[in-house]
Amino acid sequence: MPLALLALAVGAFGIGTTEFVMMGLLPDVADDLNISIPGAGHLVSAYALGVVIGAPLLAAVTARMSRRTVLIGLMGVFVVGNALSALAPDNGWLLAARFLSGLPHGAFFGVGAVVATNMVAPERKARSVSLMFLGLTVANVAGVPVATLMGQHLGWRATFLGVSAIGLAAIAALAFLIPHDHEHTTAQGLRGELAALRSLPVWLSLGTTVAGFGALFAAYSYITPMLTDAAGYAGASVTLLLALFGVGATAGNLLGGRLADHSLRGTLFGGLTSLVAVLALFPLLMRTELSAAVAVILLGMAAFATGSPLQLMVMEKASSAPSLASSANQAAFNLANAGGAWIGGLALAAGFGVTSPALAGVALAVLGLAVASLAYAVDRRRAPVAGRERIVASHVPQEAEAVHH
Repeated sequence: MPLALLALAVGAFGIGTTEFVMMGLLPDVADDLNISIPGAGHLVSAYALGVVIGAPLLAAVTARMSRRTVLIGLMGVFVVGNALSALAPDNGWLLAARFLSGLPHGAFFGVGAVVATNMVAPERKARSVSLMFLGLTVANVAGVPVATLMGQHLGWRATFLGVSAIGLAAIAALAFLIPHDHEHTTAQGLRGELAALRSLPVWLSLGTTVAGFGALFAAYSYITPMLTDAAGYAGASVTLLLALFGVGATAGNLLGGRLADHSLRGTLFGGLTSLVAVLALFPLLMRTELSAAVAVILLGMAAFATGSPLQLMVMEKASSAPSLASSANQAAFNLANAGGAWIGGLALAAGFGVTSPALAGVALAVLGLAVASLAYAVDRRRAPVAGRERIVASHVPQEAEAVHH
């Protein structure tokens, strides 16, 4: 694998750290800015909103630029956003800075996935994407816990300054390791880029991402009360258990990338089926501390085994605009984050029990399987038509040559 993938992983590590660290810093930020915990929670939403808006928008407007230049520029916006977060004088400014920090998130992963797959042989594409995502999953193992401890001992502003430093390191790595590219991602302009998203297979792939990862976040958003109220863990142990989730996510990400190079759709169906099984077993696994720890690891493995296959599938379905489609998949991921947490919260609020969000996740994972199955059926129906078109096209030059003679 090219060393350049390391540069993408460093950027992903910084992005993953700043995305998830706010959850652990909410009490500190709320106390410092004299706002409530729910009010501070809007800072999480502001970042997610930035991702959803920025992912397709930035990918589209930078479509004619060098991908290397785009990646460096996106990481520059990331550094500025986190530096402004550290310097924000009040909640309003911090909300704006968090929104700015989220803008380059999806486009970085989207464009980065295209760059990663272009640097390797076709049979290693999924693995190259998984290695870029490795930075995101490792952030949950090391980046977020360390950044949280930094915020608790040095102040939350120090955390965002530290994340900005990671961004600067990523810029240096991108500049030195990513090869120069002079080819535009497209010559068809913004309208042509957007036209590529009109394809039904593209939307079915994005729908699978929303449902599949919505299943993850329906349960993971409420993992703390499950671990404390159901499994009996002390609150101080939750940080370590969340690091175990990161370990599982890292293992699942690497395994999914390797398997997807052999069978893209098979890996996707296998990952979603495993996610259904793990979530369905959550009420039983949360009865003891040991089995609950195992459940957290398995949840990360099952969910992130589908990450690389979904990213690659969206890119293949929108081959004329892979950067835009890949970035849109990151927006879908963040919609899954918000929607899954909302649906899991509905189950909890309805009084179905502390582990009920996991069962809501089962329903979403089954929906993801249904959408993926529909996408498979659509592909099978379109395959004969595409085959006939290729046959006709292959005869056109011969006919033209005959007429010429």
